[in-house]
Amino acid sequence: MYDVVTFGEAMIRLSSPEYRRLENASKLDVEIGGGEYNVAVGCAHLGLKSAWVSRLVDNWTGWIIRNKGREHGVDMSNILWTDFDGVGLERNGFYHMEVGVGPRASAVTYDRGHTAIMNIKPGMVDWASVFEGSKWFHVSGITPALSEGAAETTVEALVAARDAGVTTSFDLNFRSKLWSAEQAQETIAKCIPHVQVLIGNEEDFEKTMGLKAEGTSGDYDALDPESYKDVARKAVSQYPNVTLVGTTLRVAKTGLLNDWRTLLYDGSEFYFSRIYENLEMVDRVGGGDNFSAGIIAGMLEGEPAQDIVDFAGAYSALAHTFPGDVNWATRAEAESAMKGESARIRR
Repeated sequence: MYDVVTFGEAMIRLSSPEYRRLENASKLDVEIGGGEYNVAVGCAHLGLKSAWVSRLVDNWTGWIIRNKGREHGVDMSNILWTDFDGVGLERNGFYHMEVGVGPRASAVTYDRGHTAIMNIKPGMVDWASVFEGSKWFHVSGITPALSEGAAETTVEALVAARDAGVTTSFDLNFRSKLWSAEQAQETIAKCIPHVQVLIGNEEDFEKTMGLKAEGTSGDYDALDPESYKDVARKAVSQYPNVTLVGTTLRVAKTGLLNDWRTLLYDGSEFYFSRIYENLEMVDRVGGGDNFSAGIIAGMLEGEPAQDIVDFAGAYSALAHTFPGDVNWATRAEAESAMKGESARIRR
């Protein structure tokens, strides 16, 4: 039925323009964002038939999330709708974004308590129907962090996907504002046995699996790529069902200037993308999600591992050049970037 199915929460994003503080902004930009939603959109932009599964309150906040997904070509028909109770005891989430510049880092605050997806339970989604004829399922560590019911449903979905012969990917995506490393490790350990493609950055692997890359700094602002190889090997050794490990490597020089590189490990060989030095960022949110989208597209198209990491690295690098979570880069632009072609104006 679908090339790609994703499951998770999407939120309305309110961000202050012109690098302002939220407290001194007179207007806010409205976008939609969420890890698995971003992946579904990225895959749709690359020509894949993608679907997003979630639970939303049936009011304007839910409708805008649904409508924006449709605009991007994502199938939004698998949303579970719950009635608005009139007072907001169950709601849809928001998050607020300040884009940093220079030595000031970007900052995110969440307003996602008591959201509809927190009340999801196993048995609510007909996963057998969703996965019938589908090829790929993607979820991240954000979803099981939302609630016990969401964690149980995440495991249920992963098991159903594997039973249906669907390839599964999991982005570890540790969020310290949602849970502790100890809580994450206990829950993620129940998910990974059902995962074939494992994705995460250096902090994700350390906090959710206890696998630390040598040479990481306290704020993860620099990393020797060679040291990451041991993390990937340990992940595959610990979980033989994992056939591919992917990571993004970021060196944050300023709020808007980063070095960016991506890596894949197939259990025997390591593959690195080119380094995007001094990557000028409009918005750093969504880079990892679009790395996932690039991997999924490449694997479904049967591309060699080196081509996959090159394309996923370019596609995710370009995601940083657009405001909001969503990547508006075209496949042609990613293919040009991965080859290191000139950024001169095209007339």
